[in-house]
Amino acid sequence: MKRFVATARGRVQRVSYREHVYNETFERNISGYVMNLKNGDVEIVAEGSEEELRDFINAINIIHRPIAVKSFTVRWEEATGEYADFEIVRGEIQEEIFERMDYAGNVLHSMDMKLDQGLQISKETLQVGKETLQVGKETLQVGKETLQVGKETLQVGKETLQVGKETLQVGKETLQVGKETLQVGKETLQIGKETKEEIVGLRSDTKKHLDDEFAEIRKELVSIKDALARAGIQV
Repeated sequence: MKRFVATARGRVQRVSYREHVYNETFERNISGYVMNLKNGDVEIVAEGSEEELRDFINAINIIHRPIAVKSFTVRWEEATGEYADFEIVRGEIQEEIFERMDYAGNVLHSMDMKLDQGLQISKETLQVGKETLQVGKETLQVGKETLQVGKETLQVGKETLQVGKETLQVGKETLQVGKETLQVGKETLQIGKETKEEIVGLRSDTKKHLDDEFAEIRKELVSIKDALARAGIQV
């Protein structure tokens, strides 16, 4: 068991600092006292395990409106076991009343400031709410316009799909016509080959016939020439 004697300086009187110190002992096995000093400081004497005492010091060496501990000195000693529990040592009744009044005034002032801050926050929140509502309306309008565009896009997509189907059908028909045209081309080529063969054959027959005719004419001319020579006619 250990004991410390501490002095807290700063804004520690008439701000309910002693009540704060007292409340921090509730869940700790600590005995001793806290009391105001005439010079405006607060004295704390506490006994307990060293671990709990160190945690206790951290909990009471604070700056938290309206309390402001500016200096906290500690002197460690051996425990004496003279205290049964932890208590607040009160001063004269008039001093205690004034301290309560000062603390109440601080609390009211703090509540008033918080009320003003809360009112300001409420106004800002209301303004933000109005702006958010306006944004929501605009977002809804954009959503409606987007939905309309989506519907129109869907309609265009359907029409494009229909055109695609019709184009595919035309493509199939064109392919069929191409196949038929190719077949006609093949047949035309075959006819051309046959026609060429017939023409070649015809030219051959015609040439032979003409050669025979020319040969016969030459013979007749030679006969006529001989006949004229015999008649004494020179040709």
